[in-house]
Amino acid sequence: MDDHTSYIYIYFMRKKIMLIAALLSLASRAAAQHIWTLEECINHAIEHNISLQKTRANMETSAINISEQRGALLPSVSASVQQGLIWRPLSESVSNIVNGSISSASANKANYSGSYGVNAQWTVWNGGKRLMNIEQAQYSHDMAQLSLDESANSISEQIASRFVQILYMQEALKVNEQLLEHDRALYERGKDMVGQGQMSRSELAQLEAQVASGEYDVVQTRTTIAENMLSLKQLLELPPADELSVKSVSIDDDAALQLIPQKEAVYEYALEHRPEIKSCQTAIDQSRVSTRLAKAQRMPSVSLGAGFTDSHMSGSNDMGKQLKNNLSGNLSLGIAIPLFDQRQTRSSVAKAKVNETIAQLDLADAQKTLYQTIETYWLNANNSQQKFLASRTNVRSLNTTYELLEDQFKLGMTDITNLLQGRSNLLTAQQSCLQDKYTAVLNMLLLRFYQGEKFTL
Repeated sequence: MDDHTSYIYIYFMRKKIMLIAALLSLASRAAAQHIWTLEECINHAIEHNISLQKTRANMETSAINISEQRGALLPSVSASVQQGLIWRPLSESVSNIVNGSISSASANKANYSGSYGVNAQWTVWNGGKRLMNIEQAQYSHDMAQLSLDESANSISEQIASRFVQILYMQEALKVNEQLLEHDRALYERGKDMVGQGQMSRSELAQLEAQVASGEYDVVQTRTTIAENMLSLKQLLELPPADELSVKSVSIDDDAALQLIPQKEAVYEYALEHRPEIKSCQTAIDQSRVSTRLAKAQRMPSVSLGAGFTDSHMSGSNDMGKQLKNNLSGNLSLGIAIPLFDQRQTRSSVAKAKVNETIAQLDLADAQKTLYQTIETYWLNANNSQQKFLASRTNVRSLNTTYELLEDQFKLGMTDITNLLQGRSNLLTAQQSCLQDKYTAVLNMLLLRFYQGEKFTL
């Protein structure tokens, strides 16, 4: 290969490597810049969250328990094989050997024997305890499913709260950045006014301090956004190296002024469908089965047994005849009647009734907690909505006032104190307006979620 051909080869190889690197870079950026919607966040968390995966594993265990309890309805069958060796090294006489119905004599110092058997046991009736055990296992499985649903709802609410909080802080960041731009412009204007003798250096220092304060607010808001992003990322179980970016949803004022669902209607729906209420109701049913199960200990049990046995021994040369003559079968019927068990049954029944009462109280407590949660969301939505209407008007008024103060300051018609006070009032009003707006939106989302709707923005 000459020098010219080598140069061309190296040139195209470099181009090929650069193209591959560029494609890999684009693919990496595309993966890193995936924008997560609220629905995607919730679906991903429900599938990958570690606590939910543990709950699913518990569900599998409860399903296995159901099969195990159903298997108790079937008889148990076992087979046994036993081989033995008898060694009489010092015996000088013939030994008489009896094996089943066959008697023989052997002069061998070592004799071996074999026995074989098949046995079956079946509980015909034990007061219905086996069927009640199946019923209890089914209730446990249902409660595991409800626990999974409850955990999924809790994680969905946490994700929605973090997502809306991020949207709120992103909009607050825009407000702080806009005010920071105004502060910097005023500071530059102040330097010109100092040069023209229209402002003192102490007043210019106040403008500079205001710029620093605005920069601090921007950094603080960005830090809060990063903290909420980290919390959301942990809920999604994303790897540490993955970057998280949420879709910026424009929430207009109308979203905060929508009709708030009636708390009574939300509560009535939640009583019928929320998993935490269904779980308490299932626990009551399970406790009643436990009471019946404890009472069943007073009942007698009936069992049936059957089996076949056979054996042979080396004292006789006809092993087949031994096996034929020694083959035997047995059939047994047993009845066990409990008479006195040291008050164990009575204590078990009493404890089961106490647990039944506790389960009913747990249901009442869950219903009260549910109503309190719904009413809290309703009050927050209603109060935030009313405050948003007032604060929105206040922002418009203070914004106009601040613009007038800014124009007057540039013309030297007002001092720095009035300008900074106007800016502080405007910032406070804007932040309150945003907080009221997003608080109303979040609580209305939660109310609709308790009414059976999915989280969506």
